[in-house]
Amino acid sequence: MSEQPRRLVVGVTGATGVIYAVRALEILRSHGVETHLVVSKAAEMSREYETDLSRADLAAYADHVYAIDDVGAPMSSGSFHTLGMLIAPASMRSVAEVASGVTSSLLTRAADVTLKERRPLVLMARESPLNLIHLRNMTAVTEAGATVFPPVPAFYFRPSSLDEVIDHSVGRALDQFGLRTDVFPRWDKELRKKVARKEP
Repeated sequence: MSEQPRRLVVGVTGATGVIYAVRALEILRSHGVETHLVVSKAAEMSREYETDLSRADLAAYADHVYAIDDVGAPMSSGSFHTLGMLIAPASMRSVAEVASGVTSSLLTRAADVTLKERRPLVLMARESPLNLIHLRNMTAVTEAGATVFPPVPAFYFRPSSLDEVIDHSVGRALDQFGLRTDVFPRWDKELRKKVARKEP
């Protein structure tokens, strides 16, 4: 029996934070994980606002790219084996569609398939402040088996750049798929000793 390739579906929605998807795709490629990318129309706008990347530039980070309305793409079927799906960033609209089960695009269809196949679905949800509708939708997707993973900055390792903050969030999100990337410092006694401030 041939071994299944390590594949991860990556969805990008219109919330701010396209850089999370870019960095995730870079890291996944460097770790030999095959990536299947789908980008929403709103995410294309965010890409233009937030980066200097063209549509082709973003696509080049992935192994396979699909149109948002290509609902016949491989990831729309549970028979297409993957490690799961990362949505980075995840807009409140995409969270709402996944929560309701009424999907309108390949991106949210792929998320729905991920849940029904009991595979990890990680949503790097981006919104603040959160209203009650957002919270209820995040509760619903969590109850369905997804992991809501807001990219909340960590400062215990004393990051010296925005890149280090991004790597920490993306690396922790990829941990949820059992992918140990080591792109960020992990908390242990050595790091604790390094960052501890001695009181006078």
